[in-house]
Amino acid sequence: MRFPKFVENNSVLGFPAPSFGCADEPYASAFREALRKFTAMGFTCRPGPNSDKALGIGISNKPELCGKEFMDMYCDPSIDALISCGGGELMCEILDHVDFQKLSETDPKWLMGYSDNTNLIFLLATLADTAGIYGPCAPAFGMEPWHEAIRDAFDLISGKKLTQTGYSLYEIESKKDETHPLEPYNVTEKRAISAFIPQNDILTRAASGAVSFEGRLIGGCLDILVNLAGTSFDKVTDFADRYKEDGFIWFLEACDLTVFSIRRAVWELKHAGWFEHVKGFLIGRPLLGEAMFNLDRFHAVTDILGSFGVPVLMDLDIGHLPPMMPLIVGASTSVTYDPAKDKLEIKQALR
Repeated sequence: MRFPKFVENNSVLGFPAPSFGCADEPYASAFREALRKFTAMGFTCRPGPNSDKALGIGISNKPELCGKEFMDMYCDPSIDALISCGGGELMCEILDHVDFQKLSETDPKWLMGYSDNTNLIFLLATLADTAGIYGPCAPAFGMEPWHEAIRDAFDLISGKKLTQTGYSLYEIESKKDETHPLEPYNVTEKRAISAFIPQNDILTRAASGAVSFEGRLIGGCLDILVNLAGTSFDKVTDFADRYKEDGFIWFLEACDLTVFSIRRAVWELKHAGWFEHVKGFLIGRPLLGEAMFNLDRFHAVTDILGSFGVPVLMDLDIGHLPPMMPLIVGASTSVTYDPAKDKLEIKQALR
């Protein structure tokens, strides 16, 4: 696995828009403020040509132009790291214009983003053996003041903090809108991690005793991952075989999927062979996690994953209900959670 150099205060930061650009409010103002903050910190900021565009369908521009922007910025030796301008809907369509073989031969640099950015960050790891950061997109750095999670993301890409512990409160309803573009996270709900441990192919909720596992971290937004499964970009079983001695920690979170969609997606990835050599699962709070009929968000996952005989941690600070812990896709990782103390520790190492 190739790990990029961490950024320094005089680094050059690039801001491509492989999915949505920062064309509309509140994202346009938040992005401008993020650039101002980074510049004041000593960074040189280079917004990509699509960073303020809304000319495409579900992406900032035509797929070929988005692909070109990303390739040009990633392969530009004068740019030290990339932070995506946003998530979106159809980044998958730019993949035909991304040369992962060339990326595997280019000096690695950090790409940070989440949601639709799974298309690039996950494939950088599985196709180009190059680590990326599943973390906030550029406009989030414009909030005032920074939430602890935004500080953690900055400290991660700077190499100052590789261990994540999560946050005590999370947001249900954002106060950020067109007239309040710099509003910080509106955290009102107490975090409630659920730990499940295997017992005879069944996952049972753990109330005490530390749960721990280690492996190479891989994953992203389930909506995107299931869309990639079975395509020409799906080389996950080859990747799993390459790093089978390490084993894997899969992290998964969902945006538009209901509990039934989540269950179908997890079932599909299981039968596609993606979870071979798994050591444990980290599941983020789903954006649409309401129970439907007789299925809740827990059984949507645990009933399918119980056969692997590994621990599953659920409702973690990962994904679309902020704040989110920044995670290094591809890092050697150890996870420990003590349910009695509600103490979580995710240690990431660049090896």
